[in-house]
Amino acid sequence: MVYAFPSGFQWGVATSAYQIEGAADSRGPSVWDTFSQTPGRVLHGDTGAVACDHLHRYRDDIALMADLGVRHYRFSISWPRILPQGRGAVNEAGLAFYSELVDTLLEFGITPHATLFHWDSPQALEDEYGSWRSRQIAQDFADYGAVVVRALGDRVTHWMTLNEIFCFTHLGYGVGQVPEMAPGTVVQTAKEVWQTSHHALLAHGLGCQAIRAHSPQPCQVALVDNYLATVPLTDTPADIAAAQAAFPLAGTNGGILYPALTGEYSPQLLEDLGDQAPEIQPGDLELIHQPLDSLGFNVYTGVYVRAAETNRGFEMLPFPQGYPRLHMPWLHLLPDSLYWGVRHISDTLQRPELRVFITENGCAAQDALTPTGEVLDLDRIQYLQQYLRSAHRAAQEGYPLGGYFLWSFLDNFEWAYGRDRRFGLTYIDYATQQRIPKASYHWYARCIAENRVV
Repeated sequence: MVYAFPSGFQWGVATSAYQIEGAADSRGPSVWDTFSQTPGRVLHGDTGAVACDHLHRYRDDIALMADLGVRHYRFSISWPRILPQGRGAVNEAGLAFYSELVDTLLEFGITPHATLFHWDSPQALEDEYGSWRSRQIAQDFADYGAVVVRALGDRVTHWMTLNEIFCFTHLGYGVGQVPEMAPGTVVQTAKEVWQTSHHALLAHGLGCQAIRAHSPQPCQVALVDNYLATVPLTDTPADIAAAQAAFPLAGTNGGILYPALTGEYSPQLLEDLGDQAPEIQPGDLELIHQPLDSLGFNVYTGVYVRAAETNRGFEMLPFPQGYPRLHMPWLHLLPDSLYWGVRHISDTLQRPELRVFITENGCAAQDALTPTGEVLDLDRIQYLQQYLRSAHRAAQEGYPLGGYFLWSFLDNFEWAYGRDRRFGLTYIDYATQQRIPKASYHWYARCIAENRVV
């Protein structure tokens, strides 16, 4: 079978600011600076202070991207590089860097897709009011977004507000124990955690309004979410119905994706949360439920669901001990999660008109240089091949899948795992900052050139 994509399908790669830029001394501190400098929080004590030194090497990196053949690049902008105190005085040198980055992308024929926030909150706002614990952050985020869009909106027309609300709220604030992500704040109740994601949704809503108000030309606005795809164990009507019933109750779907796309929290979720549900003020849901031009879906794995004689008619199945996974504890191989994640937006949430882009998909692999200086990441190629076939199925069946951004273009600072886990198509020798395209880079180049899964 030839897994060819429709003409106009957008092939891209993705990165994030804190994970690749480095040059920490030329911006304000973020919560990830503080978190990674705290002993025991990040593997081997790694930080993003230098990372891939992309801020000084962006032109070479973009040339390498152009050689790959991608015409779309998703990157994030560092809030503390623009506003070192999180609000107030603008760092003009920070804006100038992103302006040059955008100009260079356009020079190489690559369309910029800018994410305003990918987890690196300004430490100043954490110190002042606890960042995502306060409603104030929503307005400060919108004000920051306005600064960026006014500066870059004459050349950038594809904007994303926030990346993966679940990760910087539910994994950044923990009940009774230190969580695995920055800011690493211990709280007393689940309600406080849900309040942080509610405030992030408010930031998304105000951010959408700010982007549209300040863009000097028509633009596209998206939210990027790593919602959990419920995958029917078999393609039977009973298991498909079970997967649909489970969707609002899987992960945080009912409390992040649902309010953003439907204007309501899942009633079943609120019932389950009881007095631990977040406080929702009048007007909040209308603000959160902004019209979107597309949805970004970050997908790595999912959860199997089958029909069962339970009070809700389904059960979510745990992965058994020997189930195949890549080089992260959570990275179970489940290619159908991509197809079902796209399909659920149309069929389960009843938003068939909403275009979906895969804004992240990829895997960590145990990459090593061969004696001849190659990286033969055949496991990554196998993983990507299967997920792209799932993307092809979604496109073939008429679901509005517009493109695919592979995570990640470069090996990078992988959050709590530091430099230990490699997600890139391009190997980084951190001692020398040399870039070495892996076997997967050359494989993906062929997929792009032929507009199909090879």
